[in-house]
Amino acid sequence: MSAPTFVIILIGCFTSIALADDFKTTNGKEYKNVAVSRVEPDGIVLTTNFGISKVYFTELPKDVQERFHYDPEKAAAAYAAQLAAVRQANERTQQGDELIKQRRQEQQKQQRQGAEQQAKQGNIQALVDRLSDLQQQEENLLVQIGKAEKAATDNRRRWYSQGGLVDSDPSEAQQPLLRGRLDNVRNEKRRIERQLEQAQRQP
Repeated sequence: MSAPTFVIILIGCFTSIALADDFKTTNGKEYKNVAVSRVEPDGIVLTTNFGISKVYFTELPKDVQERFHYDPEKAAAAYAAQLAAVRQANERTQQGDELIKQRRQEQQKQQRQGAEQQAKQGNIQALVDRLSDLQQQEENLLVQIGKAEKAATDNRRRWYSQGGLVDSDPSEAQQPLLRGRLDNVRNEKRRIERQLEQAQRQP
């Protein structure tokens, strides 16, 4: 067979596919003036005035099946390959979804840990600030108690030197109140110190 003859036959094959044709399925549905745009292992794809439709060979008469070289085994193999490809795509999608889910959970975990760590640091800082304030209160009370004790001592000396003619100093009466405040501050300090130690030990 010469090259020009082969080309003519090849063009004729393509032309036979592209030309308008009529098809009727085994259940009576008709496709008129349509073109076969593609032949697949399990059917033919038709181009109509309304769009594109696929008609399976199992719906077409025997002569149409033979015309387009329908092979049930090849069709079954193509269908199985298609199912396998869909299954693999679904598996990849599921794996991707699972990976995204794991990453989202890890991000949420990190955010939660960050928030917990921030809250812990904020609590520790609040305890440190409170402890510093109590320490300052304790020092101030010690200074006031020291002044009251000195005033009381000086007043007693004057009392002895003047034969009991000196009135009592008001600061002497304040000492029990100041010492009571000092005890309260120290108790609060010990409580805050325990809380701070516990907070610092927490992971």
